[in-house]
Amino acid sequence: MSSRPSMWGFWQPPSDQADDLRVITRQADLVELKLLVPDGGPAGGQARKVYFLDTPSLALKQSGIVVRVRERAGREDDIVVKLRPMHTRNVPGWLRRAPGFHVEVDAMPGNYVCSGALKQQLGKGSVAQALKAGKPLTSLLSARQRRLLSAYAPCALDDLTTFGPVKARKRRVKVRGLALTAERWVYPDGSALLELSTKCPVDEAAAVSARISRALRKDGIAPSEIQHTKTELALAQAAA
Repeated sequence: MSSRPSMWGFWQPPSDQADDLRVITRQADLVELKLLVPDGGPAGGQARKVYFLDTPSLALKQSGIVVRVRERAGREDDIVVKLRPMHTRNVPGWLRRAPGFHVEVDAMPGNYVCSGALKQQLGKGSVAQALKAGKPLTSLLSARQRRLLSAYAPCALDDLTTFGPVKARKRRVKVRGLALTAERWVYPDGSALLELSTKCPVDEAAAVSARISRALRKDGIAPSEIQHTKTELALAQAAA
């Protein structure tokens, strides 16, 4: 990547990780810049419920696998299987060619990871219908997602349990003309976080992150002291 790490604004990597960042960003087409900011309380936006599938001991998480199910009000639900971290040189051909599969870099301040995700769109109300009928949410997995889990997961589908829901709201916001996604998650214990994010091509990531950092600073918005992913906090609560 040609841009200097010093241009990454809030997302500037530690000096000892600059070379790692250049390697990671060469493996993906997109970068998703994520930033936790102080929570301002309830806000509007599209309502959704988020569930995670894992074993009680979080065997999937420990193996770098995330299975997330989203119930979205008024829109199609979806289910995704993520490999994080993922080394693209080890991705089998059938997975690279699978519809709904994409590779991107998830970037938070001081933390960069290459992720591969295989998503399956579901019908409206699919998650609620499965839960009402007493069916496991694993029943919503596509054949390709089952194949992916069979290849990488350290356990059987029958070993997975459902965690959640986490209640969330997502909306588009503008900060000094820059369009961002704001997503607020409220966890089962009542704690909440607010994440700002945007996606951009790899070769634009340094410039985009610098612009966003300048805009947020001008509006007096600073990153939260501790930066965690939404998924990490959800699974940490599940294991508690």
